Amino acid sequence: MNAYVPILVLGALGAGFAVFSVIMASIIGPKRYNRAKLSAYECGIEPTPQPAGGGRFPVKYYLTAMLFIIFDIEIVFLYPWAVHFDALGMFGLVQMAIFVGLIGVAYAYDWRRGGLEWD
Repeated sequence: MNAYVPILVLGALGAGFAVFSVIMASIIGPKRYNRAKLSAYECGIEPTPQPAGGGRFPVKYYLTAMLFIIFDIEIVFLYPWAVHFDALGMFGLVQMAIFVGLIGVAYAYDWRRGGLEWD
């Protein structure tokens, strides 16, 4: 149980700092509201109404999201592998080469489908 005390203390300090910052910002911060500040902001463009079921997204949006998820998962697996590279030996090297090859296939698919082109 003593091993978890520093983690709990750090979590409590982080949560306390976050709560303190939000409360102090609302107390001390300026409160000059106007219509422009209270309106929705979409990158400088006036908000446009959306259809009831939502708008259709282009396929490139999903390809970019897929590429992000693929490389995010790759990093999650590469860090522990790099830390224990010596202990895994040749087996770990072959398995990671297969994994990176599969990631390369997904990258090639996304590239071929035009997910990296911003028209």
